[in-house]
Amino acid sequence: MAQKTILIVDDEPDIVHLLSYNLEKEGFAVLKASNGAEGVRLATQHIPDAIVLDIMMPEMDGFEACRALRANPTTQTIPILFLTAKSGEIDEILGLELGADDFIQKPISPRLLVSRIKARIRRPIEAVRTELISAPEILTIDTLEINRQNYTVRIDGVEHFFPKKEFELLAFLAANPGKVFEREFLLRRIWGESVQVIERTVDVHVSKVREKLGKYSAYIETVKGVGYRFSLDIAQE
Repeated sequence: MAQKTILIVDDEPDIVHLLSYNLEKEGFAVLKASNGAEGVRLATQHIPDAIVLDIMMPEMDGFEACRALRANPTTQTIPILFLTAKSGEIDEILGLELGADDFIQKPISPRLLVSRIKARIRRPIEAVRTELISAPEILTIDTLEINRQNYTVRIDGVEHFFPKKEFELLAFLAANPGKVFEREFLLRRIWGESVQVIERTVDVHVSKVREKLGKYSAYIETVKGVGYRFSLDIAQE
């Protein structure tokens, strides 16, 4: 198996050294950047297998860097793990809205970080499709087109950008029309078993997806007290 590469973006040399040492000991190759702008540049040049991204940094903070990485087709599907000294729910939700895959609190446990990285790398982009094997790669409903091959969504022929988690949530629901999924199930399905996120995260992402779907927002139906479903009944009205 080819050696996996991890990009560490943090302006604290001691943390970079600690994480690099532990990752290299586990057989990873490591790239290092001391600010968000340099991290985005290295990610675009080298396409690492995962990115460990600090939030508070000079020049370009972690949120800005994450936004730039998710807006670039070359880097938009790379797993991003935020490092943060903050414990506020708002910061976590903001990071998840921008497309982050995980949050790890400082002070850092190197063993925990390595475990989280391995979990993200083991769960490839195709993982969201394991229950969708019978669904077509391109889902078309009226003028809504969801292309699971290249992570694109078109409405009336116009492409709209959906961050990774928003796309996976929409694609999963649309490929299983009429089925009701609890928030907890969607968290496990889209974010994975090892990621510590709250059920409110699903609500935030559904809200963002609906906003971008525009006239098709009603396709994602809230089932009160349970979760969400993609309603074909609405689609056929």
